[in-house]
Amino acid sequence: MIAAIILAAGQSKRMGQPKMLLPWGATTMLGQIVETLQSADMKEILVVTGAERERVEQIVAQYGVRSSPNLASGEMLSSMQVGLRVLRDNASVAAALICLGDQPQVQDGSVRAVTEAFEARKSSLVVPSYRMRRGHPWLVARPLWEEILAMSPTESPREFLNRHAGEIEYVNVDNPSILADLDTFEEYLKSRPL
Repeated sequence: MIAAIILAAGQSKRMGQPKMLLPWGATTMLGQIVETLQSADMKEILVVTGAERERVEQIVAQYGVRSSPNLASGEMLSSMQVGLRVLRDNASVAAALICLGDQPQVQDGSVRAVTEAFEARKSSLVVPSYRMRRGHPWLVARPLWEEILAMSPTESPREFLNRHAGEIEYVNVDNPSILADLDTFEEYLKSRPL
């Protein structure tokens, strides 16, 4: 089984207000990501919360998915580590799909392309690519989890991916949404559905 980890613990400093709670169509940014993952048949979804934890967890509860708080820093690596620690207790989870909480534009087809590539070939890393640029969500198989869990706070997921560059299976997608996260309110206003 593949489980998704949504990194939703950040403090949204550049946005100026909690990103996960911003309206997106009929839901919120976080709600849209959960809906996209559910539409792509992800059965196990874990949201790592942090800033605005109570309000974010109210959204999580509406979708019947699990959450776990990142009480450290809310940084991407520490949130990944929180999620992987939760998932490693479930022996049936063979890989984790790492999803950004501020990428509501990602399409279920991109998610399926990554998960289907893993199901077909069991690569240790599967990363979506648009015009030779890697994006999210990307997948890491269980044998590499301990390395991520052992990483220090000064390291980043990018450094991990660079160390394993030769092992990455790239999946080409025809949608640039895998590259775009929303950091500022201007980016949000330009991207949100009307």
